[in-house]
Parts: sequence; C-alpha cells; structure tokens
Amino acid sequence: MPTTKKEKLYFGLMMCTGMVIFMTFYNLIIHDMLGKIPLSAIVLQLAAGFILAFIVESFIVGPAAHKLAFALPYDKSKKLYSILSLAFFMVTGMVLVMSLFGLGTAYYFTGLGDKALIESYFSIVLMNYLFALPLQLFIVGPTVRRLFTKFVKTPVNEPIEPLLLRVK
Repeated sequence: MPTTKKEKLYFGLMMCTGMVIFMTFYNLIIHDMLGKIPLSAIVLQLAAGFILAFIVESFIVGPAAHKLAFALPYDKSKKLYSILSLAFFMVTGMVLVMSLFGLGTAYYFTGLGDKALIESYFSIVLMNYLFALPLQLFIVGPTVRRLFTKFVKTPVNEPIEPLLLRVK
C-alpha cells in the first residue's frame, strides 16, 4: 500500500485508470451504446471520466473513505480487513458520484426515456455498484496492488539508488 504522497498519487492514477476503463465499457454495453456512438466520443468519455474520477477520488471520496474505513473497530494489523473496508467505502462513494456523470452522458446520448431523473439515477447506481464492488475486490484492486508493489513501491529496507538502477 502507498505510504508517501508520490506513491499515493501513482496508486490513485493506476486505480482510477483501471476502474474508469472497465466501468465506461460496462456502461456502454449495458446501455447498448457500444458501436452506436463514435470512437472519438468513447475516448472523450474515458478522458473526462478519468479526470473527474481522479479529482473526486483524490479530494472528496478518498479522504472520507479512509476516515470511515479506519474508524471502524477491527484489527488494523490485518491487511485484508483494511483492504475490504477501504474498498467498500471507496466503491460506495465513487459509484454515488460517478453515476451522476453516467446519468449526464446517458442523457446527452439517449435521453432518459420514460424514467424520472431520480429513478434513472438510482437504477444506474444499483447497476454500477453491483459491478464495481466485485470488480474492485477481485480484478482491479488486486491487479493494481500487484503492479504497484512490483513497479512503484520502494522496499522498506532497500536504498533508492539500486532500485532506480534496476528500472533503467
């Protein structure tokens, strides 16, 4: 797990990249939009989604999720408990916020149809949450932690210079 500000930045970038890519294509598929909107619109949606997700994760949801997750009464020395509680609060917060972005893009491309705004929002939240939590717990989270540990995280007892020489 990240310990320095630089590591937190890299970890957040990696996590946002993975989640935004999967969630964007998931939403395009469930709304039957893949192939109906141009590739340039998909790229724009990915970029806008990534920027918004990274800002929200860094300044709003991330700090709140950390406070909530570590305020729970569990054994903090057990890494699995920390990961599960943090993932739960992060996914919950990000789904609530990013579903507004999804609602806006869905409205822009297709309209809301017969559904009311609130009904559409909660429908999107439910569908996104049911996909995002397992995605975070079983695919993106473990993959990012593995890649982060392998390529970014400086081992605790190892000096920085030899690590930098290995990367080159």
